[in-house]
Amino acid sequence: MKITLSTVCVISLTGLFINIIIKLGRRQALVLILCLIELSAVAGQARYSIPEEQAEGSFVGNIARDLGLDVTRLISGKARIITKGGRQYVDLNKDKGILVIKERIDREELCGKTTPCSFSFEVILENPIQLYRVTVEVTDINDNSPSFPKDEINLNIVENAALGTRFSLLSADDSDVGVNDIQKYTLKPSDHFKLEVQNQSDGGRFVEMVLHNPLDREKEETHSLVLIASDGGEPRRSGTVRIHITVLDANDNSPVCSQPVYKAEVKENSPEGTVITTVSANDADKGHYGEVTYSIPPVAKETKQLFEVNVLTGEIKVTGKLDFEKSKTYQLNVQASDHGGFSDTCKVIIQITDENDNVPTIQLMSFSNSISEDSPPGTTIAVLNVDDEDSDGNGAVKCSINSDVPFKIESSLTGYYTIVTEDFLDRESNPEYNLTITVSDQGSPPLSSSKNINVKVSDVNDSPPKFDHSEYTKTVAENNSPGLSVFTVSANDADWGQNARVSYFLQERDINGLAVSSLVSVNSDTGVIHAVISFDYEQIKWFEFNVTARDAGSPPLSSVATVKIVVQDQNDNPPQVLYPVQTGGSLVAEMVPRSADVGYLVTKVVAVDVDSGQNAWLSYKLQKATDRALFEVGLQNGEIRTIRQVTDKDAVKQRLTVIVEDNGQPSRSATVVVNVAVADSFPEVLSEFTELTHDKEYNDNLTFYLVLALAVVSFLFITCLVVIISVKIYRWRQSRILYHSNLPVIPYYPPRYSDTLGTGTLPHVYNYEVCRTTDSRKSDCRFGRAGSQNVLIMDPSSTGTMQRIQSEKSILDESDSPLEYLSIIYCFHFSVNSLLNCCSYISLFFFPCSHHLLFLLWTLRAAVGLYSTCKALHPLYSSKYTVGEQDIRLFSTLILGGYIRSPTVDYNCIERRTISTV
Repeated sequence: MKITLSTVCVISLTGLFINIIIKLGRRQALVLILCLIELSAVAGQARYSIPEEQAEGSFVGNIARDLGLDVTRLISGKARIITKGGRQYVDLNKDKGILVIKERIDREELCGKTTPCSFSFEVILENPIQLYRVTVEVTDINDNSPSFPKDEINLNIVENAALGTRFSLLSADDSDVGVNDIQKYTLKPSDHFKLEVQNQSDGGRFVEMVLHNPLDREKEETHSLVLIASDGGEPRRSGTVRIHITVLDANDNSPVCSQPVYKAEVKENSPEGTVITTVSANDADKGHYGEVTYSIPPVAKETKQLFEVNVLTGEIKVTGKLDFEKSKTYQLNVQASDHGGFSDTCKVIIQITDENDNVPTIQLMSFSNSISEDSPPGTTIAVLNVDDEDSDGNGAVKCSINSDVPFKIESSLTGYYTIVTEDFLDRESNPEYNLTITVSDQGSPPLSSSKNINVKVSDVNDSPPKFDHSEYTKTVAENNSPGLSVFTVSANDADWGQNARVSYFLQERDINGLAVSSLVSVNSDTGVIHAVISFDYEQIKWFEFNVTARDAGSPPLSSVATVKIVVQDQNDNPPQVLYPVQTGGSLVAEMVPRSADVGYLVTKVVAVDVDSGQNAWLSYKLQKATDRALFEVGLQNGEIRTIRQVTDKDAVKQRLTVIVEDNGQPSRSATVVVNVAVADSFPEVLSEFTELTHDKEYNDNLTFYLVLALAVVSFLFITCLVVIISVKIYRWRQSRILYHSNLPVIPYYPPRYSDTLGTGTLPHVYNYEVCRTTDSRKSDCRFGRAGSQNVLIMDPSSTGTMQRIQSEKSILDESDSPLEYLSIIYCFHFSVNSLLNCCSYISLFFFPCSHHLLFLLWTLRAAVGLYSTCKALHPLYSSKYTVGEQDIRLFSTLILGGYIRSPTVDYNCIERRTISTV
C-alpha cells in the first residue's frame, strides 16, 4: 500500500512539464497549464492503493501523517468519514490516525470491468472546519475463473461447407480485469477447425471457429471439440465449453448481413418496447435453406435484460430500463442463421443519450446549528456536498441560498460548498435564521432541489440592562412604617438566559451624614425599593440615590438610574408655645393697669409649628378665662387684648387659657395658661399672688414610683420576718440538742473571784439602754451584753450555790426569755412602723389633700402598736417570770414609742435600767 499526494505529483511533473513546453506549441502548452491548475486545486488529497478481498481491520494508510495532521487534532476536530454512497468500506481510527478496512471489498462488485477501480470519501474536521478528499484504489486479484454462458454448444454444419466458413462461438466471461482477465482461447482438437479471436472496441473478444479441412458426413457424422478460455493471473484459471458438431447434408449458401456494423442511439429511460434498429441478412438459397432467423448470442446478464431481437424481423427492442449514468454504450452481436446451419454475424453498437432525469442532491457534510453572535464574518457554519448524476449540462449544478439572511455560500472543492457568515450577527435583532439551500442543474427543463436548515444565534453578553426611565421620582408620606414598599424600578436586558438575569444594587453615598443604605434598600431580584426607617419631613425633605442594574453575564454589564424620594409632610407635630414661657416653679403674670382702655394689648402668645404648609398654619382661641367679657385673643396673631374698659370690680387675678391649633387633618393643638394681674402697683400684685396655688401637672411616672417604693418596703419587711423565724428555729433546735444531752456538768470555780458590782442575788446583770427622739421615725435601741456573763459568783455561806447557779443559767439561756421575746417583737414593730411611715410620706407628697388616707394610716399604726404591746406583756405575766410595774411601763413605752406620743415618757432619752430576772 502506498500514498501519493497530488502536490507531490505536481512537483514530480514539473521537469516533464518544462520539456513539453519546449517541444509543444503555445496552444498545447496553455492546455497543459490549465490541467495543472486544476490538479493543484485539490492539493492535500490523499490516494491509497489496496488489493481487494482484504480482511476487516487491515491497514490502509496513516492518514494523520500523510495529511500532516496531529492525532490530537483528529480527536479535537471530531474527525469523521463522509461517503456519498450508502456503504463505507474504510473506517478511521482517530486514536492512531490510521485508516483500516471496515468491510470486505469486492472489486468486481464495486466497479465491474471499469479500470482503474477506486472509491473516494472525505475526511472532515471541525473547529475549524477542514475537508480532505481521500481516494482508495482497489487492485484486482485473480479470484474469478473464466466461465462460458453454456456448458455445451451444438452446431449443425453441412458436409459441403466451404473451407474458411466461420462459425461464431460463445465468448467466455471473467469478472477480473487486466492480466487476470481472459488472455487466450484454445480449441481442441484442431483437425478440421481452427480458432480465431477478434478484439472489439468495448474491450470484449469475438470468438469464431473457421473450417480449414473439409467435412465428410459419411466418414464422421459428429465431431466433439473443447473450447478453453484461460486468464493470465497467478495462479492461472481457465474455463471450458464442449462443442458438439453434427455434419448435415449440403447447404450451398450462407446468410449474409446487409451491414457488418449497425449504429443506433436511444434515450435513457426509454419505455420498454422501443425499437432501436433493425438488422437484416440475405440467403441466396431457396426454400427452407433460404429462411433466415436472428438471435443474440449469450451476452452479459445486464445486457441480456436490456435488449432483445425479433427472431423473424431482426428488430432490436428495449426490454429494460436504460440508464446513461450506468453505461453509455452497448454492443450486441446479432447472428443471422439459416436452417442449413450457415450463419453470419453483424455488430450493433447502441449509444445511450443522456436525459436530465436525475435531481441534484444535497448532503450536509458538517453543520453547526448554533453560532455565537460575536462570530466574525467568514465563519463557516455548514459544509455541503452537491451531486447530479447526469452528465454535461444536465449534470452542471448551481447552488444558492436565500438572500434575506446574512450568510453566503462559497464553493470550496468540486461539488462542495461552504456556508459562511457575510456580516456581523445580532441575536437581539434576530435570534435565528432559516436558510433555504437551493441547487439546480442546467438541463432542459432544469431540475432542482432544496434543503432547509435552521441556524440559531447563541447569546453573548453585549447588551447592558436598560431601565424604563433614567430618573424616577416618588413621593412618600412621612412617618411611614419601616420596611414600606415605596415602588419598583425595572430594567430589561435584551440578552438571553444568564446574560439577561438582572440584579439591582444601591450605590453607596452619604445623605445628610447618613449612608443611603440606612434610609432605603432595594431587592436585588425584583427591584422593589423599601424604606429602611421612618422618614421625618422635618429632618429630610427629599434625597436622591442611584440604583445600579447589573446582569449576570461575563463580564457583567450594568446601567444606572437616579431615584428621587420626596418626603411628604404630615401633621405629626403639635404647635409649640414660645411665649409666655411655662415654668413649673415660678409664677409669671402680665400686668394690666386699671386705666387700660378697650383694645389694650396685654400680651402676645407666640407659637410655632415645625410642620410645613397648611399643617403649620396656626390659629389662637381663648379656651377658658376668669372673665370672658374682659379679654379676647386674635385668631391669627395670638394677641390678647381687652374688649372693654377695666373697672375696679374686676378681680386682680385673671387666669386665661389659650389654645393654639394648626390647620392639619386631624388638627393638633397646644394650650398655654396666661396669668394676668389687674393692678396699678407691683406690691398689690405680690400680695394677691402669694396665696395663689398652682395646679400641678403630675407626671404619669409618679404612680410607677409609688408602686416601686411599696414593693421595696414590702420586700424588706418579708425578708426581716424570714430571717427572724430562721434564727428562732435555729436556737430552738440548739436548745433541744443541749437539753437531751447526757454529758455530765463539771463546774469550774476560778480562784480569788469576788463580785464587787452585784448588790442583789442575781449573778448575771443585763443592761439595756433606750434613747428616743421627739420624732418617732428616728429611734435607737441598744441591748448591752451581760455584765457578768463570764463571771461566776459564789456564796460561801450557802450550801445550795451550785443548784442556784444552774437554775439561773437555765433561765438566762432560755430561748423564749422575756428579753429575747421582746427583741423579736420590737424588730417586727420596727418593720411595720417603717412600712407605714413610708406610706404616710408618699401619700403626703403625692396627695397632700388626702386627709382621710393619712388618718387611716395613723389609725393602723396605733392598732398595730396596741396589738404588739399585748403580745409583749403576755409572757411577762406568766407563772414563770415576775416583772415589776416599772418594767411593764418600760416595755409599753418601748413598744408604743413612735406610735402613740405619751406625755409621761421622755422621748429624748430613757435612762438605763436593769431588769433582774428571778
